[in-house]
Formats: sequence, C-alpha cells, structure tokens
Amino acid sequence: MSGPVAGADGFLRCPWGLSTPDYVAYHDTEWGRPVHGDDALYERLCLEAFQSGLSWLTILRRREGFRKAFGGFSIAAVAEFDDSDAERLLADEGIIRNRAKIEATLANAKVLAGWEPGELDTLIWSHAPEERGAAPLTVTGVPAVTPESTALAKALKKAGVRFVGPTTAYALMQACGLVNDHLADCAFRDPA
Repeated sequence: MSGPVAGADGFLRCPWGLSTPDYVAYHDTEWGRPVHGDDALYERLCLEAFQSGLSWLTILRRREGFRKAFGGFSIAAVAEFDDSDAERLLADEGIIRNRAKIEATLANAKVLAGWEPGELDTLIWSHAPEERGAAPLTVTGVPAVTPESTALAKALKKAGVRFVGPTTAYALMQACGLVNDHLADCAFRDPA
C-alpha cells in the first residue's frame, strides 16, 4: 500500500509512519517540520550521514546515544574533539561505529566552527524549493533526489563538508521541512 493509511487513532498517515511507535512519533511531530539553527541542522546533517546505507529507524532509536556521544551536536564542542575522542566514539555501542562517518562528523564540525553564526542555516535553507509543489498522493510520488538536493550537496561539499550526497541532502531537506513530502491526505501534512 503506497497511499495514506489510517492508524489505530483513525488518523491517515504516510504508510512508513505507522510501522513502529518510534516512527509514529517522529512522523507526527518532527518529520517535515521546519528546523533552524546551526547546531540543530548540524545534528540532522550528521544523523542523515550516519543513516546512509541503514534504515532511519536504526538511527532514530540511537539518537539519544548519538547526542550523548557527540556533545549534544554542539558544533563548537565537537570541533574540539581529538583523536582520543574518535577512538572513544569507535568503541561507543550507543552509536553506529563507522570510522568514515565518525571522521566526517568530526571534520565537519571543525569546518563549520569557522563559519559565522547562522551561516549553515542560511546555506541549507537557501536551497529550499522556491515553489511548493503539489503534495504527493502516494509514496511512489516522493523523489529520492531533486535538483535542489543536488545543488545543496554540491554547495556543502564545496564548503568542505564531507559525507553528503544528493540523496542524503534530500533526506535532510525532508527531515528539516525544506520540503513537505507528507502525502496529500496525511493528517500531519499541515498541522495546526
């Protein structure tokens, strides 16, 4: 089934949003809602990179572990991490222990720490589509990559940010509300 599905509470939701209680909460209260602030966007960028090749549920269930391990995703704090922190992270069972992803997270903090406050927020949000397209009717109508996500990935890479491609950039755009890919009949598309 690729269209909206009624949950136990009677509300129509995107079908992926009903598979687990974790997804219901995330779908209903976070996904597609605007996120601003450099640290908040850094966190989402990091988590989307860690999700690459895995299910989002794996990351969602370890999010608190990630937050604890990475100093709450404070760019300034993570920029101070050193080789001993990288080794600590590689041994932390509360996160995904992937060396390349951990190294990218640390390197990205060092890059972003040199930016002006609000610069990451401005860069990411400058890639939001100018026009809000028609709401998708089914999950098959939701793209994995768009020209805007390709441009965002390119701009981030040019600025020195690692482990971000067009698909990861689009997932970031969805998660942070730059695009709204809740299905047309989803009760949580336009919350009051």
